Amino acid sequence: MKVVRVILTNAGRLARLGLITAVGAVTLATSLVVIAPKVAEIAAAHRFERGSIDLGGLSERSYDYDVNGNLMATFVAEENREFVGIEKVPRTVVDSVLAAEDSAFYSHNGVNARSIGRAFTANLESGGVDQGGSTITQQVVKNSIGDKDQDFARKIREAVLATELEEQYTKDEILERYLNTVYFGAGAYGVQAAAGVYFNKDVSELTWSEGAMLAGVIRCPVSCDPFKRRSRAFSRRNTVLDSLIATGRLDREVADVAKFDPIPTEANEPRAPQDYFVEEVRRQLLEDERLGGTPTARYNRLYGGGLRVYTTFDQAKYFKALEARNTTLPNNSGDATFPLPPDPITGARRFGTAAMAAVDPRTGAVPFVVGGPGFDRYEFDLAIQGKRQVGSSFKVFVLTQAILDGASPDDTVDGTGPCGDVPGYGEDPPDNFGGSRGAVTTLRRQILTSSNCAFLRLNQIVGPQKVADLAHRMGVTSTLNPENASMALGTNDISPLEMASAYSVLANDGIRNPPYFIDRVEDIDGRIVLAHQARPERVLPTNVARLVTDVLESNVESGTGSRAAPDNGQPAAGKTGTTNDAKDIWFVGYTPRLAMAVWMGATVGGVRLSFGGGDAQGGRYPAATWGAAMSLIAQGEPIEQFPEPEPVDGLGRLCFRDPDRPSSCLRRPRR
Repeated sequence: MKVVRVILTNAGRLARLGLITAVGAVTLATSLVVIAPKVAEIAAAHRFERGSIDLGGLSERSYDYDVNGNLMATFVAEENREFVGIEKVPRTVVDSVLAAEDSAFYSHNGVNARSIGRAFTANLESGGVDQGGSTITQQVVKNSIGDKDQDFARKIREAVLATELEEQYTKDEILERYLNTVYFGAGAYGVQAAAGVYFNKDVSELTWSEGAMLAGVIRCPVSCDPFKRRSRAFSRRNTVLDSLIATGRLDREVADVAKFDPIPTEANEPRAPQDYFVEEVRRQLLEDERLGGTPTARYNRLYGGGLRVYTTFDQAKYFKALEARNTTLPNNSGDATFPLPPDPITGARRFGTAAMAAVDPRTGAVPFVVGGPGFDRYEFDLAIQGKRQVGSSFKVFVLTQAILDGASPDDTVDGTGPCGDVPGYGEDPPDNFGGSRGAVTTLRRQILTSSNCAFLRLNQIVGPQKVADLAHRMGVTSTLNPENASMALGTNDISPLEMASAYSVLANDGIRNPPYFIDRVEDIDGRIVLAHQARPERVLPTNVARLVTDVLESNVESGTGSRAAPDNGQPAAGKTGTTNDAKDIWFVGYTPRLAMAVWMGATVGGVRLSFGGGDAQGGRYPAATWGAAMSLIAQGEPIEQFPEPEPVDGLGRLCFRDPDRPSSCLRRPRR
């Protein structure tokens, strides 16, 4: 849009003022007693200091789209507006607005002297400004300069600037501006937003009845609200139809039929960001300095900049994940939650749920997150913000570091319990799950049985700090404490998204692609504002990733993760996780095309989980949810095998003889 700069001399302003007020003076020649007190006020109006009218960009809502271009949400601030060109607004709307607001719009020069005369008489007699008499051009001026004073000086200012505006803009440009700025009630600014709110249509689809109703509410957006003042809105709509007939814009037969059409009964509000995925997108954009240098600038850009945000969200995969969760969640109350015993101290009600996060290993794109039972009832995102102990699913990092250091899945390690030789426990040594005796057996077998003692010892052999560093390189961003002897058992708090991202490195032959939600953002003209830049990084040698995958694939085939096997035969790899007292239960796994983490637990605090007897386990509940989701997602897709690893010699038995020299038996570096 152009910027109209109005720079008038006092003489020029007075000349225009004389033209504008001449009709008023003639019309009111017989009312000098009434007009006399207003003369000084009118004459002083030429001294206004407004130097320009900026008809630049309008505040416009932004849109959020999924990976297929489907609308997910609308970012709307105070003004719900979507700009539309005048060429896309149909006659049904344009003619209705002209008939209702300014029938002579295309013939006057910005000021309608006859209308001013009628309004002037009524206003002077009432002692105020009761009737507008404003043309559409004057209303554009008023909306642009933001002057809300209801006085004669304001009306004169509007009139002077309106005549200047008509010299700078075409009629169509002025009308286009008006149709995009006028308030239609129900929070809708402009005809496009109004068409959506009232009729759930694009403006180009509006009928004569609908166009007339929109035109009718311009003068009375509150008192003619069709949702609250139905009879008034109905009457006003029919008045506009009569005006269309009177001005020759519509045949009586068509108008009479249109009068029988109903008026809307329910608003179609823009879809607000009420979703875990969309909320994460919103959060990231408000922190991205490419949208602005300050929080305020970024907010204004997102909510008023007319942006188009294209994300990685895959609606089909998301709904399949929801279906799997809802059908497998234990003791489901019907709302994706399960009841838990009340808080023993406060008596407050507690409930549990599931969270899920997925990552495409090949790109890092996040196709969906299931952050909890629903954003409308529980806004805290358990998939992204929720960090819980991950249990035995952390053992994968210990296994990976051992293979990275030269071990083979067929090397043996002592998994007998209790693990009294592991430093850091004192007189309370840990044991295997359920008090199992364990065995000295291969790394593969220790994963399949999820031996605590084997991985506590292996963690000391390879070095806790190295394991923590590897987990960070693979995608765990949460703080890890290698000085905690139980780190190998997953005692650190990590989110589902972090775990899915880290496991995706194994699915992608050792290459990490950081997870991302936003593919690109375009401005209203289609220019790229920001775009995702791929940053692949090799974290593991290819064969190390394949060896670990081979072990985790065995775990799904015949180990603790057997319930996660997809029912279409698609190979999968993964690891279960169950914390002490079964407060958090997990399954984290992947196929060549998708890595996914499933967590179950209490929404707040740690609560022991027990479903029908005995402690809950990751291998039973989250694994079943994971398998059901992956089965649905893999439907119709070709089966894809994991690449076979190259055989390795390994080191033989991984020793743990001397607590003071925990790595004494792991010396040979990987060839």
